[in-house]
Amino acid sequence: MAINPRQLRPSMLTRMLNSTPLGEVISERQLRRHRNRAGYHIGDDRHVDLFRYAAWLVLLRHAPTPEEKPAADYDAIKEAARARNAELSAIGRDIGAIPEVVNPQRKVKADTDFRFFCEVYFPEAFCLPWSDDHLKVIAKIEQAVLRGGLFAMAMPRGSGKTTLAETACIWAMLTGAREFVCLVGSDAGHARSMLESIKVEFETNERLLADYPEAVFPIHALERIHNRAKGQLCNGQHTRIVWTADEIVLPTIPDSKASGAIIRVAGIESRIRGMKFKRADGRAVRPSLVVLDDPQTDESARSDPQTKARMETLSGAILNLAGPGQKIAGVMPCTVIRPGDMADQILDRDKHPTWQGERTKLVYSFPSNEKLWEQYAQIRADSFRNDGDGHEATEFYREHREEMDAGAVIAWPERHNTDELSAIQHAMNLKLQDERAFWAEYQNEPLPEDEGDTDMLTAEQVAGKTNGYAKGEVPLGCNHLTMFIDVQGKALFHAVVAWEDDFTGYLLDYGTYPDQRRAYFTLRDVQKTLGRAAPGSGLEGSIYAGLEKLTSDYLSRQWRRDDGAQMRIERCLIDANWGQSTDVVYQFCRQSSHSAIVMPSHGRYVGASSIPFSEYKRKRGARVGHHWRIPNVQGRRQVRHALIDTNYWKSFVHARLAVAIGDKGCVSLFGRKPAEHQLLAEHVTAEYRVRTEARGRVVDEWKLRAGHPDNHWLDCLVGCAVAASIQGAVLFGTNGEQKVQRKRIKLSELQQGKRR
Repeated sequence: MAINPRQLRPSMLTRMLNSTPLGEVISERQLRRHRNRAGYHIGDDRHVDLFRYAAWLVLLRHAPTPEEKPAADYDAIKEAARARNAELSAIGRDIGAIPEVVNPQRKVKADTDFRFFCEVYFPEAFCLPWSDDHLKVIAKIEQAVLRGGLFAMAMPRGSGKTTLAETACIWAMLTGAREFVCLVGSDAGHARSMLESIKVEFETNERLLADYPEAVFPIHALERIHNRAKGQLCNGQHTRIVWTADEIVLPTIPDSKASGAIIRVAGIESRIRGMKFKRADGRAVRPSLVVLDDPQTDESARSDPQTKARMETLSGAILNLAGPGQKIAGVMPCTVIRPGDMADQILDRDKHPTWQGERTKLVYSFPSNEKLWEQYAQIRADSFRNDGDGHEATEFYREHREEMDAGAVIAWPERHNTDELSAIQHAMNLKLQDERAFWAEYQNEPLPEDEGDTDMLTAEQVAGKTNGYAKGEVPLGCNHLTMFIDVQGKALFHAVVAWEDDFTGYLLDYGTYPDQRRAYFTLRDVQKTLGRAAPGSGLEGSIYAGLEKLTSDYLSRQWRRDDGAQMRIERCLIDANWGQSTDVVYQFCRQSSHSAIVMPSHGRYVGASSIPFSEYKRKRGARVGHHWRIPNVQGRRQVRHALIDTNYWKSFVHARLAVAIGDKGCVSLFGRKPAEHQLLAEHVTAEYRVRTEARGRVVDEWKLRAGHPDNHWLDCLVGCAVAASIQGAVLFGTNGEQKVQRKRIKLSELQQGKRR
């Protein structure tokens, strides 16, 4: 196949002239001599003309001579074309000689001085003077990279801890201090964003290119066309450079300290064990430096089991990445989100002394003149209420600055916004904006959580309510089996509970469809979804198929009671509140073969100021029960449904879980191992109650805790309890309708009555 030299890129000129045997000095006279043969003229851009001439010489060298008979030997023509194309391809892929180091003395000093490396090669990122805390952290990072050890640092938000961690990765690789760096984030996406930031520095930082050309020049030669990495050559030798979303392998260049250095990213919950890399020299290397940047999320920080799981991953999989007989170095920039979270535990030198935790703050001592700062806060708030920008408060601070600054000790005096006069004012503004966030994000001392009553059940208490019965075994005395299905877009959460007539309940079974087959998961990271279980179906179709499969499995099943009796589920409520599921749930309940058992349900928020269900005027055909009602059907759906006072029934379920096992009205869990129910317990305790009073009513209003997005099995227990109430279960002392026990009359007594 013929190659048109006009189509070749001008940027390859230098590489072609340096890497081919034709690298003679091409003068302007030589160009004019051959211009008729080459078909080009010397123009303003001599660089392009030189390139075209060099490409033409390659074509000329492989062109057949007039004496040859190309048509006589097709194989020879094919081989000549192959050789010509291979040479042109190699010319285009070869980056030529590596440039010389611009400042060798500067490079040598940076090899062992991390602070100098940051200041010289990253002046835009570290443009402000260092604080004492910064210098302390820099010294710890330098020690961890050069001599090993573990170091955790909690710094105020915006102090540059992530930038320092990224720079430490670059420094460790370029200087040859660490040949394999593992970058771990709270999830894979977080880690990839950090790697992308590192890539930008390699691709755009001219200072790194000047002093570390052996590692950076081949990256620049890619010109952000990452497909070139596989075939890149340097003086005819493969550089073996890798440039992907999850991994960087620096080019293999002789006499380069960074030759073949690798950085790989992973989320803390992804596969980390067994990480290794085979170098060009045949050696298999494992990570020797791990950088964990904020390895927890808001959600995981507020979950004790997730915190425990991440701590186990850290101590097990991550800290043993180096392999047997090797010691790994670790750097962890982190933020304390709540007391007892992962960061709080790692920073505790009594619990984890090897991490040498440093907990820095924005303010080490607050101003002593609280009265003036209260006036400042009032002036600032009034300014914003009147559509102002707060400059009146700044002027007040300017007039009283000396008095207002008295007693304050700030960590970083240079840190403040352009419309603020000092770092002290900046810190106080952050504190006034959101005090709880200020103590967590900037002081690394989060305030204790104060959500709801102090007598709220804990996840450990709920998980500990095991009764010893096997899963699915119905205790003697239970007369009702109920089920509830909580519909979500990705999965269906469900629960089955057996009830005695006095509302003593036994959780028989719970789970998700599709089954996740994991002890711990959240709805957000569900992997086996309804869509995957019903390929080719849309959202509504996958929900319908999931409901059909789930009800077929459970409602057709016989449940064995202790006395040998076989029982079936009497009532199954299906949540019809989620998103686009309402019509699908109604359609399913109408068309299902179990239509006599299944019923759509809607939770209603009945607050203290709302009209309680008991005050609703009963309409003809409607059924009103204990904080639930089933209205008469009207409209296009034509399916009876249940309306539930969720505030009341959540309080009801929590009260049943608080009752001791053996007492009437107690709800307990199957099995003997509380650890098996830890995720269920988290769902049940994901909300807290706030007691409110209005219109002469006192009501527990339930709210979702921050960082606890999953409460689906709490909804399932609530739905099962409501279904039991619909089927006739009554708790003694409630306002529900009591069953009247009629006395059985014996025949002899009837005859005696007639004689009288």
